Amino acid sequence: MTETLTDAVDASGDDADREAVEHERAELREFIKGLSADDIKSGNWFTKLLAQALSSYTDRVNWQYFQDRYEGVPSDAVVDQRIKMAARYAALEGGLSAGAYTAAVAATLGSLGGASPATVPAAVATMMVDVAFITRLQLRLAHDIAVLYRVPLDLSDPDDMWKLIRVAFTIKGGEAVREGVVKAIPVFVRPLIKRFYSGAVLSAARGLPVVGKFLLQRNVIKIGIPVVGVPLAVVLNRYTTLLAGRHAQAVFRNEARVVELAEGLSRRSRHPQLMLWVAWLVITADQKIADDEALLMRHLVRLVRDRHQVVDEQFAHLVDVDPAEVWRRLDAEPGDVSDLLDVADRVAAVDGAVNAREKAVISELQDRCRRS
Repeated sequence: MTETLTDAVDASGDDADREAVEHERAELREFIKGLSADDIKSGNWFTKLLAQALSSYTDRVNWQYFQDRYEGVPSDAVVDQRIKMAARYAALEGGLSAGAYTAAVAATLGSLGGASPATVPAAVATMMVDVAFITRLQLRLAHDIAVLYRVPLDLSDPDDMWKLIRVAFTIKGGEAVREGVVKAIPVFVRPLIKRFYSGAVLSAARGLPVVGKFLLQRNVIKIGIPVVGVPLAVVLNRYTTLLAGRHAQAVFRNEARVVELAEGLSRRSRHPQLMLWVAWLVITADQKIADDEALLMRHLVRLVRDRHQVVDEQFAHLVDVDPAEVWRRLDAEPGDVSDLLDVADRVAAVDGAVNAREKAVISELQDRCRRS
C-alpha cells in the first residue's frame, strides 16, 4: 500500500500506524463507493482493485526505491521487516473493521450470492473495505518481496501477473501454507487459519473475477465464527498476512536462488552452447522436469543468449535429447571441458537431492572429461 508499505515505512509508534491505516481505509471506501452490487457478486471488484493497486505503485516502488532506503542491508532482513510491518497494519485494520461486523451483517453476507442489489450495499461495504485493504496489502507485499529478491516481473505480461496473484494469495499453495501453519502460529489460532485456507486451491482459469469471488468467499469466515476475547478479524488479518508474506518470501527467494545459479554458471562457462546440452541431459535423466529445473533452463538460455550471443536453434526445437548427441558434441570440443562437470553437479542439485539417474549421467560425463 502506498502509505503502509512505502512512504510510511520509517514511521514509528501506534499513532502513526493507525493514521496510515485509517488513511488507506478512507481511500478504499471511496473505491468501494464506485462499485456496483454486481461488481461485488461477480468478482469484478478484484479486476478494478488490481488496476488501482498496481498502476502507479509498481513504477515508483522499484529496486532503486529500496536501494535508496536500505542501501547495504541484505534482502532477507528487509523482507522480514516488511512482512512483520504488513502483518501489523493488517491487524490494526482488522480491529477497525471488527467493530462494524454484527450478526445482521453476517446474516446478510451469508447470502451474498443471491442477495438483491437493494439489500446488499450497506452490509457489503462494511466487509469490502476490509477485504480490499487486505487484498491490496498482500498484493503489494508480494510485489515488494519479488523486487527485493531481484526476481524480474513484467506485470504487463499475463503470465507474470498471474504468478504475482498466485503467490500473493497462496492460490494453489494452500496445502503448503497449511502444512507450515503448525509451527508458524500460536496453537489457539490454528483451527481458524486451517478453516480460512480450507479449499484454498483454486483450479479455475485465470479469470480475474473468479479470483475476486474466491477471495471474498474466503474472507467471509472473519464474521462467521465467534471467538471469545479475541477479535477474529484482528487474528485472521494478522496471521493470514504473515503467512502470505512468508509464502511469497519462500517462492521468490527460491527463484532468486535459481536465477543466481544460472547467472553464475553462465558467467563462468567456457562452453556456453555445450553447457545447455549438458544441463538439459542431466535434467531429463529421470524423465521428470521439476519447476526449479524448468526455471533454471529458462534463465540459462536467456543468459547464454544475452551474455554470449549464442542462439542454438537445434536445441530450441529439441523434443527428446539423445545422450549420444550430447557425447558427440562433447568429444568434438577441443581443449579442457572439465568446467561442464561443475555445471552438471549444480544443475542436478537445483531441485534437491541428486537421484541415481542424474548420478549416472554425471559419472559418464566425468569419464569423458578425463579422457579428453
